[in-house]
Amino acid sequence: MSSRDRALEYHRSGRPGKIEVVATKSVSTQADLSLAYSPGVAEPCREIQRDPELVDVYTARRNLVAVVTNGTAVLGLGDIGPRAAKPVMEGKGVLFKRFADIDVFDLEIDEKDPERFVDIVASLEPTFGGINLEDVRAPDCFFIEKSLRERMNIPVFHDDQHGTAIISTAALLNAADIQGKTLDSLKIVCIGAGAAAVSCMSLWVKVGARPDQMSLYDKDGALTADRDGLDEFRAAFARPPGSIPPNFAEALDGADVLVGLSAGGIVSGDMIRGMAERPIIFALANPDPEISYEEACRARPDAIVATGRSDHPNQVNNVLGFPYIFRGALDVRARGVDDSMKLAAARAIADLAREEVPDEVLRVYGLDRLAFGPKYIIPKPFDSRVLYEVAPAVARAAIDAGLARETIDIPQYRERLYRQISPTRRVLHAIAEEARAGQRRIVFPEANEDNILRAAARCEEEGIAKPILVGDSDAIAARAREIGVSLSTIDVVDPRRSGKLPAFVEALWVHRRRKGMTRRDAEQMLDASTTAFGLMMVDQGDADGLVAGYAQDYPATIRPTLQIIGVRPNVRRAAGMYMIVTRRSVRFLADTTINIDPDAEALAEIAVLASDAVRELGIEPQVAMLSFSNFGDAPHPRSIKVREAVRLVKERQPDLAIDGEMQANVAVDEDDRSPYPFCELRGPANVLIFPNLDAGNASYKLLAASEGAQAIGPIVLGVRKPVNVLQQGASVEAIVHVTSITAASAARRGRAG
Repeated sequence: MSSRDRALEYHRSGRPGKIEVVATKSVSTQADLSLAYSPGVAEPCREIQRDPELVDVYTARRNLVAVVTNGTAVLGLGDIGPRAAKPVMEGKGVLFKRFADIDVFDLEIDEKDPERFVDIVASLEPTFGGINLEDVRAPDCFFIEKSLRERMNIPVFHDDQHGTAIISTAALLNAADIQGKTLDSLKIVCIGAGAAAVSCMSLWVKVGARPDQMSLYDKDGALTADRDGLDEFRAAFARPPGSIPPNFAEALDGADVLVGLSAGGIVSGDMIRGMAERPIIFALANPDPEISYEEACRARPDAIVATGRSDHPNQVNNVLGFPYIFRGALDVRARGVDDSMKLAAARAIADLAREEVPDEVLRVYGLDRLAFGPKYIIPKPFDSRVLYEVAPAVARAAIDAGLARETIDIPQYRERLYRQISPTRRVLHAIAEEARAGQRRIVFPEANEDNILRAAARCEEEGIAKPILVGDSDAIAARAREIGVSLSTIDVVDPRRSGKLPAFVEALWVHRRRKGMTRRDAEQMLDASTTAFGLMMVDQGDADGLVAGYAQDYPATIRPTLQIIGVRPNVRRAAGMYMIVTRRSVRFLADTTINIDPDAEALAEIAVLASDAVRELGIEPQVAMLSFSNFGDAPHPRSIKVREAVRLVKERQPDLAIDGEMQANVAVDEDDRSPYPFCELRGPANVLIFPNLDAGNASYKLLAASEGAQAIGPIVLGVRKPVNVLQQGASVEAIVHVTSITAASAARRGRAG
């Protein structure tokens, strides 16, 4: 399946599109319905009629943003119209929700006349707490935003203009400091004179750059005051005729800063060689920058280079800005977004880059170290600290500017954000990024299955892993052709043709000969099972990990795993753990697949293995040891066993947040835990250790069957090398997630030696 086909299938499969509306209150009984609608709904209606400001108390308005477009300037596609722009607007809504928990309605308006567009959007103020304008062509966007800001009493923000301006301002502040240059001395050449360029230059002036040191160029050449049709926004940066060179190539001679907001590949290494010492180069066209990162670094090794791409240092990405700007503005019910709020966001982003980078961010990007300097001038997009720094800075600026309807305690607000939207919401993204950084070889021994083939192709395309398909090479190739999956860049290993079989048989026999295995047994095992062959590839260093179980029962994968790979040194037993992902949380459940009735010693080891694995994913474990008893209120040998396991874990890892025995509701609900103030857990438990396999297996399956919950796993704990087992018939998405976990674990072990 081509990347185009995969993208189309992604958007049309299941419920079409990428978003849905979810009720936030219970509507499960007749009493609930009478409150949600008639007659109960009349009461908030009357209150809001009495005081319109109460609309933000009784409805979702204060957390609801409209992403609005007419489709006239969709990134990379141009004027494609409002219907064709809808997938992009839904995607923007997903980013709002993912990074800042802001709800979005996307509105595609079939209107190109700027004044009528303004009338339509302005009339929607009763519905929304904020307006995010998106992909509206210049110069219409300038007029539209200005008019809406004058007419509306809520934040109006054109991200194409201000998002890039805010992030690039943060980058400029730090780059100029590193290069030893003052902002008012910078000679700036801007390639591009559209909405983003004008907004960038406007904000740069606010932090100290000089307009008379800026030269803007577009497809028509130099932006000078004698150009016909100049609007008031571009006119502010138009230079006197003859005062600047007619083309940007000449203007770059002696320039301190090149910022590109135009098209890919239009700047060469020769053009930047004449720039001033220690130049700053922001080539921000996407997906292809004006000059590639590599060429810019070759031509000017003394330059600080930034692009819009994630595969190079210093990515200028709007997702560092707009979710958090709206978060801060909405939470103080701001009447608008002014320059002080934008500058507060830029400075908060710039300041964050100067702080020590936590391990969780390093793990995501597969790095051992990241420190403020030429290759790190702005935070990484998946740095969860951006939320806790930028949103409070914006909120404080809104209060100081008199734009806030509500005054809040900023330190308390920052703490609330930390608790409300924790890094666990991004755990799947973080795992995938860590896997991409490692690019490990992952074996798929069930390569004749359609979903395995599709998932392997997707992992290869997205850089999550280097898949190795094991099986009959002719059959695999034929099936891949039938379902439209390209294997041109994927390795296929046929056990009978690979030449590896004799060496693998010998190695397996030597490993197992004192455990009852004959050489003939080893031959039969490897001849009959592609899973066993794939495990030998991992054992012998021909691969870094394995994912199997799609078409076979759990024992058929875990038994040869324990025979061939075995457990790590100082580990007595393997265990199984599921990751349960919901809209609000990520929790880890163990043991759900292997140990039937563990004793206290076994439970303690399972808790330690699970906690270590969760910590490796960048999440601080809060471990609850579950039982039918709460802290001794129902003493029984089974609950006493759990209590003893807690004692053993605390002896081994005294700093681990763990407690029990406790019931499941007490573990996850702080209100239910209030009668037990001595409990050592901080917040809801995110690691749940079950007293036996019956409880663990039933619980994860019930949660997996619940609407809005996704079970990922099982993740095998304690084995010597990364091996994970799929649920039978797993979806492509689930296979990709498990592969990400496996590849990230392999990358982590590789870095550790």
